[in-house]
Amino acid sequence: MKERLRRTMMFVPGNNPSMMQDAHIYGPDSIMLDLEDSVTMAQKDAARFLVYNALKTIKYGKTETVVRINPLSTPYGAKDIEAVVRAGVQVIRMPKTETKEEVLEVEREIARVEKEIGVPVGKTLIMAAIEGALGVINAYQIATASPRMMGIALGAEDYCANLKTSRTKEGVELMLARQTIVVAARAAGIAALDTVFSDLNDMETFENEVRLIKNMGFDGKSIINPRQIEIVNKIFAPTEREILKAKDILAAIEEAKAKGSGVVSLNGKMVDKPVVIRAERTIQMALACGVITEDEIGGEI
Repeated sequence: MKERLRRTMMFVPGNNPSMMQDAHIYGPDSIMLDLEDSVTMAQKDAARFLVYNALKTIKYGKTETVVRINPLSTPYGAKDIEAVVRAGVQVIRMPKTETKEEVLEVEREIARVEKEIGVPVGKTLIMAAIEGALGVINAYQIATASPRMMGIALGAEDYCANLKTSRTKEGVELMLARQTIVVAARAAGIAALDTVFSDLNDMETFENEVRLIKNMGFDGKSIINPRQIEIVNKIFAPTEREILKAKDILAAIEEAKAKGSGVVSLNGKMVDKPVVIRAERTIQMALACGVITEDEIGGEI
């Protein structure tokens, strides 16, 4: 079964109609129409109207639609939820999330609107951006606060400001937050997305950062420019060698089943459960990335 990929979630300012119209053409897995930081106070209402109309009129196809709302503690948050749920957004992204209670407040607002417009309660998903020390401490509570929660993400700039530090190329200041977010997401069974990398003139460091977060277990990365998509997709796609190894492992499992044996071995070595899980994950990712087809593995796994 193919899983939904969330390798790239591309930020799109909610006050830029042309960018909203064309964003999905570049092939991000998700687009995040932003009503928060990229929109000035004077433009909040106009941006909300533009995002509502974009969601109602633009055919985004298979690209997942996400809207980052303003916090409910502001005069704009409830209005944002009202508009984008009515427009049929797939995911609402909460900014600067620090507690479980904040998630529950957003959930109640979403449910209210869903009931009013007659769509199934629970249809609209939530993701939470963790952007401060308290959010990191409460990451698991946030990740498990609602059945609607599909993922948690790191917001590095606010997090670093909160920690009274700044971002470095090495990313040592983000290590604890990244590890905590991945572990919380995995424990909750949801996605983990890394923060943006904003220096478009330093693609080498960007590539190194993508390799790092892939190895840490993230599902993908928030991005700000279409130029970053190809790099992320290439790094997250399984290599030919990884796919061949996974196929061999799955073939060994089938052979053991055919023989009625509970012991699986490959090239004289025992194949234990973690190895099997990694092999299945590799094949699922290869299918989802379009690197292989189901015919090449003899059907779905």
